[in-house]
Parts: sequence; C-alpha cells; structure tokens
Amino acid sequence: MTTTLRPTEPLQHNADGTRSRRYQVCVNSRPVGEIHLGTSPSLGDSVARVIDLRIAEPDRRRGRGTVAALAAEEVARGWGCTQIETLLPASADIALRLFGALGYTPRNRGMEKRLGTTPPELPPGSRARSMTEAEFEVWRAYESEHYARVWIELGLPEAATRARVREGHAKLLPHGLHTEGMLFSVLEHEGVQVGTLWVALQGDKAFVFDVKTDDAHRGRGHGRTLMLLAERQATEAGRTVLGLNVFAGNTPAERLYESLGYETVVHALAKPLL
Repeated sequence: MTTTLRPTEPLQHNADGTRSRRYQVCVNSRPVGEIHLGTSPSLGDSVARVIDLRIAEPDRRRGRGTVAALAAEEVARGWGCTQIETLLPASADIALRLFGALGYTPRNRGMEKRLGTTPPELPPGSRARSMTEAEFEVWRAYESEHYARVWIELGLPEAATRARVREGHAKLLPHGLHTEGMLFSVLEHEGVQVGTLWVALQGDKAFVFDVKTDDAHRGRGHGRTLMLLAERQATEAGRTVLGLNVFAGNTPAERLYESLGYETVVHALAKPLL
C-alpha cells in the first residue's frame, strides 16, 4: 500500500511570517487522515512544525501516522527547512511514542503551577527590588547573547537566530524596562545581589521568561527564592497560574521546578533534517 500526502489548500503565507499547508493523508488514494504542516513562528523559516496530525479511527495502529510524518519531513526539506519540530500536550502518550520512534528528541517543555491566594514569603535575609535602568541594559545584553547561544547550540543558523532574538525582544519589550506587564527584579541576600528575574503578566496567567542566579552565588538556594518571588509577584497581580519553559538537559532546573509543584503541560520535540 502507498501512503501519500495530498494538498487540500494552496501554500499559506500567514500574517506572523510563517508558511503552512494542510494535506490529506491518503492510502492508495483513499483519505485516511490529515496533517497540517507549517514553519515555526518563534524560530523562523528554517524550522518546520508538525502542527497537527490525525488518522481516522479505522486506520489507526497501522503505521499511517508514521508514514505521514515521514512524508511531511520530505515536504519540509523541499521548503528549505533544516529542522522539524512538534509541540505535544503532556497527555499525548501515543504521539510522544510515535515521534520518539521517528528520531525526534525532547528539546524543551512548558511547565505550569496553579497558585494559591496567599503570596509566599521569601526566606530571612532575602529581599527583592526593581531593576534599575543601568542594570536592565547590562541584563538585556547578557540575556540576549545567552538565549541566542542556546538556540545556536541546538543547531539553528547563527545569523538568523540572532536576528530572531533581536526581533523578539523588540516585540516583547517595546518600552524596555518600562514595558507594561513586564516585571524585572533583582534579588538580594544580606544586602548582596544574588540573582535576577523577569516575569511577564499575560492575560490571566504569568510567565517566567528569565530567572538567573549569579554565578558566585549558585548552590545556596537562591534559585528557589527567585521562583518564590515569581509566585509572589504573580499572586499579587491576581494571576492564578505561573508558567515557564525549561530546556531538556537542564537537570537542576527541572528538579527545582518539580519540587516546587510545577507540572509539564507541553513537550517540544525536534529533529534535524539531514
């Protein structure tokens, strides 16, 4: 039997700069499902994304989804993509196994925690203050370079990645330190700066975009204090859910978040297109 993809629409050029196209999954010309393929809105044109893949119930467990995903990789290569990704809810066990068998590996995951109504207290000796303009400029230069380097090491083109990071910051922080809904904090312990925190208030949730313990003060519990500060800020702002992203392989951060009660809600898996 031959499994093919049949386009059901022209190639779409979307308002966010991505491309996408929907296909029927066909076996010997008989439709058995559908797949939606696009490019990544956050990582750019070099990264394709399997947005959705569905096989009709009578044709499941026959390898149709596997062949359709492989066919999608060929389409992505034709688009000039060098990587392909997919985002899967934590509950999608079958899909996680399917893409894992195809060579997709965990890249990062989104985690969330439901917050109570009482803001947590910081440990004795720890206090938070707002970041100054001068501190913000130093922090932004470091964070931009660090974030770009993470993605470059994951295989994305350097020039395009750096441009993407600049565009992302310009979009997220049009007014820099004073952008509405963005909270930039410095954590001090016994009067000494030990870390920084960036929390965004987005709709009815809050999100930790960046949390960093200064190198000289790691291993002393300040990372946990920074996360308590994030929860405190979110709760005081009336948000009931706090989210964050953690990259695969960052074991200390993963253990910290899990110990604080964060749960995985989305898995991001990726695969190079050789």
